[in-house]
Amino acid sequence: MSGLVFVVVVLCVYMLTAFLLKHYALKGLVCTRAFSRPAFFEGEEGEMIEVVRNDRPMIIPWLRVESGVSPHIRFGRQENLDVSDRTHTCSLFSLMPYQQIRRRHRVAFLRRGEYDLGSASLTAGDLLGLSEVHRHQDMRVPVLVYPRLLEGEDMPAPLMRLMNETVSRRQLLSDPFLFRGIRPYQFGDPVRDIHWPATARTGEAQIRLHDHTARTQLLVIINAQLREDQWGDRLMDYEEDAIERLISMAATLCMQALSSGCSAGFAANMPLAKDGPSAMLSPLAGPAAGEQLLASFARLRLVRTLRFATFLEQLPDFRDLDVIILSCYDSGDIRRFMEELRRRGNQAELYLAGKEAV
Repeated sequence: MSGLVFVVVVLCVYMLTAFLLKHYALKGLVCTRAFSRPAFFEGEEGEMIEVVRNDRPMIIPWLRVESGVSPHIRFGRQENLDVSDRTHTCSLFSLMPYQQIRRRHRVAFLRRGEYDLGSASLTAGDLLGLSEVHRHQDMRVPVLVYPRLLEGEDMPAPLMRLMNETVSRRQLLSDPFLFRGIRPYQFGDPVRDIHWPATARTGEAQIRLHDHTARTQLLVIINAQLREDQWGDRLMDYEEDAIERLISMAATLCMQALSSGCSAGFAANMPLAKDGPSAMLSPLAGPAAGEQLLASFARLRLVRTLRFATFLEQLPDFRDLDVIILSCYDSGDIRRFMEELRRRGNQAELYLAGKEAV
């Protein structure tokens, strides 16, 4: 008789626990995810921080958090984290009353882009797994992956020569608002630059020295077509690798231009957003220009918006720019566009990507 009573008591406790779990387990549960930084470079590693907190005075025997993930974001091997087919993650937890668990997962970012882990499915249940409760949660975990910046031998030598010639051609103007120091007056110095207080103090004519500002504005144009006769907006897998290479070249050129004191921007017959127009970012300068350019490169979608010849026809009438076109082929349309650029006072160069891109 005592054994029967024990079984009944255990059964009642189990049923009560299952009832509480089903109705209250996920209501007092807080689950958040975030990356350690909002942006990474392609090929870089980082962390995804996962926090689960139980705000109820009850035990949660097990909790499963599942979500889809891009195949271009790879999670490292870790206990209590299962990654299947590189497109699905599953974390397992066991929580005591009012307990919080924080986990850090190693993540590798394999390809440039804009990603979001998006929603997650939360499932809690009892020890025997006979009673489960589910909840769908929109987490919004965005991350930008900048294109890989090329260094050393990775950057084609002809393209580096083009860039060096562009930087060396820039016209440097004296900026009256950038004061660098003073020096003794020399024959030929403009009288307007005499520093009168310093002259009176030293008894010898002194001249103000001004810093220089660069006039060069670099615009890199990316051609998302691999052949002149190519049609369609979608890119095949082998085409994506070639265009990704061009994007890395363009980003490297822009970053080098900014580091040399120039302005930099880019254009491409690809959109920055779904169903958006072709990308066109006018040359930028200043402390925030690099981050803005890299973010725009990260958001470029591998979809052709226009044939390249049509795209060139729709570009604005550029003036006083140094333009470098990155393309996998040459054509009469490209040459005519370059001649028109030069006629308007621009510098125009074409770099033909060879086997290193295709």
